[in-house]
Amino acid sequence: MYELTIITEFEAAHQLPDYPGKCSRLHGHNWKVEVTVCGQELNHLGMVMDFKDLKAEVGKVVDTLDHYYLNDLPAFKSTNPTAEYIAKYIYDTLANNSVFQQGISIRCVQVWESPRSAVKYCPQE
Repeated sequence: MYELTIITEFEAAHQLPDYPGKCSRLHGHNWKVEVTVCGQELNHLGMVMDFKDLKAEVGKVVDTLDHYYLNDLPAFKSTNPTAEYIAKYIYDTLANNSVFQQGISIRCVQVWESPRSAVKYCPQE
């Protein structure tokens, strides 16, 4: 099994209503996103997937979050835009992409909301 990981970033604001602390107020983060994909087979170039292609597909998803107030987005209308839900949103959106249904699967998505705080979403196998 081969695994590839790319890292990207986006900036966005959110708030967590009903949270018993500062995070209930409007605030922002410089979010860091790590996406790991895996595959058994290598292509004719000796790659599971070109890093450039993975970055492009992840970039499309991250662009839907970048410089937005996350609470206003349809994906988070019925739930708080926590790091947990953001990681799952990114995972689910990528998993529905046909690029990742051809012998390549998404292993996990890790979202950092600060240099010392991260969430990793890996679906149960």
